[in-house]
Amino acid sequence: MFLRAIGLPLLAKVKQTTGIVGLDVVPNARAVLIDLYSKTLKEIQVVPEDEGYRKAVESFTRHRLKVCQEEEDWEAIEKRLGCGQVEELIEEA
Repeated sequence: MFLRAIGLPLLAKVKQTTGIVGLDVVPNARAVLIDLYSKTLKEIQVVPEDEGYRKAVESFTRHRLKVCQEEEDWEAIEKRLGCGQVEELIEEA
């Protein structure tokens, strides 16, 4: 239990570069994404429930949030979502 809760985050791989000029590595990208997706779901509540825009935003945001909550590793998040690097996802969110 100790290794899973404390040790694994310390052993996690650190990305050296995004390879994209002007896009810096975000060392805590998973936590940032979870926070941004949670805020998006909260803020979209002001849009009427029957609006297509709200339904679309809620759908893909819930999916992305679920993946971020299920995966600990940034590489696994990138692979499952297939939408670029976690830093790019942060920019999109």
